[in-house]
Amino acid sequence: MSSTFNRLTDGPGFFLIAGPCVIEGEEMAFEIGRRIKDICSRLGIRFAFKGSYRKANRSRLDSFTGIGDIEALTILSAVGKELDVPVVTDIHLPAEAAMAADFVDILQIPAFLCRQTDLLIAAGRTGKAVNIKKGQFLAPESMRFAVDKVRSCGNEDIAVTERGTTFGYGDLVVDFRGVPEMQQACKTPVIVDCTHSLQQPNTAGGVTGGRPELIETIARAAVATGADGLFMETHPHPEIAKSDGANMLRLDLLEPLLERLAAIRRTIESF
Repeated sequence: MSSTFNRLTDGPGFFLIAGPCVIEGEEMAFEIGRRIKDICSRLGIRFAFKGSYRKANRSRLDSFTGIGDIEALTILSAVGKELDVPVVTDIHLPAEAAMAADFVDILQIPAFLCRQTDLLIAAGRTGKAVNIKKGQFLAPESMRFAVDKVRSCGNEDIAVTERGTTFGYGDLVVDFRGVPEMQQACKTPVIVDCTHSLQQPNTAGGVTGGRPELIETIARAAVATGADGLFMETHPHPEIAKSDGANMLRLDLLEPLLERLAAIRRTIESF
């Protein structure tokens, strides 16, 4: 049986991991998931639905963290089954790996935690696919060591994700040399996170800012440099989203953006 990432990379073009930052409720999750699935089916883009069941990395104590672990995971599982797509969620502690693996297909390691050996090994041991986000502090070629920790469990179903590098105290930059560098060093699919790469963290008010008007710029560059997949968080109304609204893509903008990105990739692959 082929792995989850083998299936997502099986064919021309790029695959998409997309969904809300965090599961806010069942109706919202299905609204977003169904819309993305419809778009991707029309455009021939392979798709995995993403939603965090809980947000552990928050700037302020009063920030929204989730609706409850099992409730959110149950919603994620239901979305995946109805849409017949893989489902992705973050984990933060080793003990969470086995719990989340009962509900989802891909366990995602947050960027700040990409060096946490116990977490990576716990994820690898579940046998589920593992997507490791590159730390904002880490060189692209150094991601091979994180990948090796998952591979040590006999798990080869791995991808790595570029999501920007810390630039000063409150900004990120994307070095697109990292796409081919990680493909070569890690021997895995490489994804570019087009929304978190535009975060502006550590604001004085304790709420992360962002530059969503540049999502297409990052996505075009990712497609042009040969990224295997794109990661985007999207919401019908980012201004009222409970997490990361400042850097999410408005849902109604997704279809025309993907049409343009697919055209760019087709042009590149025609040479």
